[in-house]
Amino acid sequence: MKKTLIFIAVIFGLSLPMVYQTTPYQTLKLKTFDALIHKQEPTGFFTILNINEEDVIKEGGYPFPRSRLAEIQKKLYGNGAIGVGWVIAFTEKDRFGGDADFAMSMRMTFPTVLAMFNNESNDYPPTTGTVILGENIQGIKANGVRQNIPMFQTSASQGVASAPTEVDNLVRQIPLLMQTPDGWVASFGTEVLKALAQQKTYIIKGSENGIEEISVRGIPPTKLDKFGRQWISWVDTPQTTLQEMDVEGKFVFVGVTAKGVMPQIATPVGLLEPHKIQAALSESILLDSSSYVPNWNLTGELGIFLVLGALTWLLLNALGITWGLVLTSLLHLSVAYGGYWIINKGILLDVTWSLISGFIIASTAFYLRFREQYKLRQQIKKQFEHYLDPRQVKQLQKNPDLLKLGGEKRTCTFLFTDLRGFTALSESVTPEKVTYIMNKVLTAQQIAVQKHGGMVDKYIGDAMMAIFNAPLDLKNHSMVAVACALDILQNIKDLNEELISEGLPSIAIGIGINSGEAIIGNMGSENRFDYTAIGDAVNTAARLESATKEREVDLLIGEQTEVYCGFYLEPLEPIMVKGKAKPLNIFTWK
Repeated sequence: MKKTLIFIAVIFGLSLPMVYQTTPYQTLKLKTFDALIHKQEPTGFFTILNINEEDVIKEGGYPFPRSRLAEIQKKLYGNGAIGVGWVIAFTEKDRFGGDADFAMSMRMTFPTVLAMFNNESNDYPPTTGTVILGENIQGIKANGVRQNIPMFQTSASQGVASAPTEVDNLVRQIPLLMQTPDGWVASFGTEVLKALAQQKTYIIKGSENGIEEISVRGIPPTKLDKFGRQWISWVDTPQTTLQEMDVEGKFVFVGVTAKGVMPQIATPVGLLEPHKIQAALSESILLDSSSYVPNWNLTGELGIFLVLGALTWLLLNALGITWGLVLTSLLHLSVAYGGYWIINKGILLDVTWSLISGFIIASTAFYLRFREQYKLRQQIKKQFEHYLDPRQVKQLQKNPDLLKLGGEKRTCTFLFTDLRGFTALSESVTPEKVTYIMNKVLTAQQIAVQKHGGMVDKYIGDAMMAIFNAPLDLKNHSMVAVACALDILQNIKDLNEELISEGLPSIAIGIGINSGEAIIGNMGSENRFDYTAIGDAVNTAARLESATKEREVDLLIGEQTEVYCGFYLEPLEPIMVKGKAKPLNIFTWK
């Protein structure tokens, strides 16, 4: 439950940048698109005419007289151009009186598009040539534009040459139409599209989810994002100059590159003048595999994020570290390749944040698993360090699966000991000396048990319980348990010599051994439990220890132990014990 809550909290926290489209998240996504979108070849329909520094000097400064622009218009027509887009706004009359010449040249030659630029004037051109398919379609709202002088409005078409920036102040998407209080106004790129197709109308298709595409009759539809924006493919459109005028069969974008005339705008490929950006926009509209952001991009990205996060968590928690890591890595590589593939197909769906989140989720799962394993190892150490040989404890810590938590049925040998005459001992010496003697006695027993690979399960006052063949496998555990009992008796004999030399009373113990099946594992309540064994074989071993005093022997061994121990043991008269209907066959060391 705790792990599940942590997973939910991590998923929720990592989803917030996507849901709220935070600046770092958007920047990361945009940079990913910049890196992965492959550069395409020009369509062959366009060329860029640069009015450069040399031209401005030659003409005696800028702006050029409009009679000179008329000459350029006619020369473009004469050199075989199929249309021209002046990415320049003519909002004031020509002080040299050349407006009529320029207007006449535009009417007499080929389709011409003039630029309008955004401002806060709340002045909008009339909505013309717009066909809308769909209801309640919403787009980017225009705040107003600066129109060309009336004479030019009747001589050429005009479109909004906008270049809105993203959160990182770079231009990547340009709206092909903008919404006004009265309808829609077409962008410069849309007007170029109409000019190429020799059409006077364009069609906006959309739904309540937003704009889907824009089309002009005779040209394949252009897929847009829900705001009506076209993603720019930064192709290398051919460029020419006034001197070269290499424009045959091309639609020409005219603009100024001379320093200080037109602003340069930041893009992923560097600083560009407005006419170069509008040329790239028009190229992007006509490219067959031009990139676009689908209306369902947020849903798709969230879906990838949730599925990747859930599978990452599931794999690392359901499988071991090795297989979990291998399969998680393959999963992440597959998502990364899928993201690269779909972007190169022109669908701008980002998986970068999903991959980063997947790494964070994987790290969290690894940490929790490590902490769980660490706690388990510490628990094993704490539980067994006083009862097992240190090498056995390390083996359990290395492989906790050897310890079946919760209990399992297992065949083991159980050894019980008890100090005889403990009450008399307690009355004959001080409590401090009783404690001293008890510690000595139990240590002597514990040393023997660890030596033979058994586990001291518990101390019960002056008694001890040991298990052989749990929690670790122990070959010939019956024989080992008997050998251990003999060592205990020898250790007690040696201890008695030490006690007598110190002026303390000697002690005697009884040992009972029995083999058989029992349930072994962690027993107790949810808050307090101990590793122990329960079962008839355990109870019988305890009964045998109790009977040693009655039979006046130090060691009593059950029938199952005698069968498998490999020692020759002396049989004794069977005994009746509590809870048994038949007498038990018993043995002792000869």
